Parts: sequence; C-alpha cells; structure tokens
Amino acid sequence: MTGAANERRTTADTFVDNRGLTADVLRGAYGRFPSGVTAVCGLVAGRPTGIAASSFTSVSLEPPLVSVCVAHASTTWPVLRRASRLGVSVLAEDQGPVARALASKSSDRFASVDWVAEPPGSVFVLGAALWLECRIVREVPAGDHAIALLKIDRLSPHAGVPPVVFHASTFRSLAKY
Repeated sequence: MTGAANERRTTADTFVDNRGLTADVLRGAYGRFPSGVTAVCGLVAGRPTGIAASSFTSVSLEPPLVSVCVAHASTTWPVLRRASRLGVSVLAEDQGPVARALASKSSDRFASVDWVAEPPGSVFVLGAALWLECRIVREVPAGDHAIALLKIDRLSPHAGVPPVVFHASTFRSLAKY
C-alpha cells in the first residue's frame, strides 16, 4: 500500500477479539458506518405507532423489497407489526428531532411529529425525503434482532429533499462535492 491509504492503516494490535466485543464496543464500531434514518410507522387501533430505524436497506428490485432490523427487546414492534401496511419515511436532513421522538420511550411519540395516514393504514412523516408504503413479507431471526422483510406496494420520492445521515450517534447532512 502506498500514499494516503497506507497512512490510515492501523496495526493488528488495535483489533478487539471476541472476548471484548461488548454491546458498547459494537455500538461504537457500528457507529463508524454512516446510515440513513427511517421512520417505520402504521395505524394500529386508529393510533399512529412507529419506530426510528437506521438499520434499513434495499434488498431486491424484483420483487421490490427492503428490510429493517428490529430489536427483540422492542415493545413497539409487536404492536406495529399488526398494522395492515407500514409507511417507511426516509427522514430529511432537518428531521433528527423526529428520529429522536420516534426512538424515545414516550407514550406519545407523535406529539411533535407532523404526519399523515394513508389508506389502508400506513403513516408517513411529512417533509421526509422518500415514502415507501410496505407490507411485512417475513421476519427472520438474527441474534438479538429480527430482520423484517418488507414488500413495497407504492412509493413517493420527494425530489430535492436531502436525507439525514446518522454517524457516530450524531445526525449529519450530506456534503456536496
């Protein structure tokens, strides 16, 4: 290796082996990877229910699939998964407070969130960069989480709305080059 890449290389003695892979160490390591943030929401018994998730990814073009990972410890997911449809909102760069509200333990996470419900029960965050109306296809156990596989039924991109980026426990904006 030469040049700048060589200067960034660390030595093998900086590795943490499996004896040291605590939840805090792993959170710090995973935080090195920037990700978008989504709000996954639906109407359950006529009330908006939702979570914030940064573990969202595209899966397939045919059929159109995305996934989100949800902790088994979540008390919201067992309720939310009963919604007939889920609205996935890719949050905009100014919606860090929305993500924090939906990640909170508050009984009314939507008190400070501008949202809209679409038939048959998907809930979307207003001002988001993208809306995906989805339904749960399958849940796959994966350690202390479940991978929820979602089929996209409809989508609405909001051109010109930049997404928020979550990196090292901080919400950030994308830079233009």
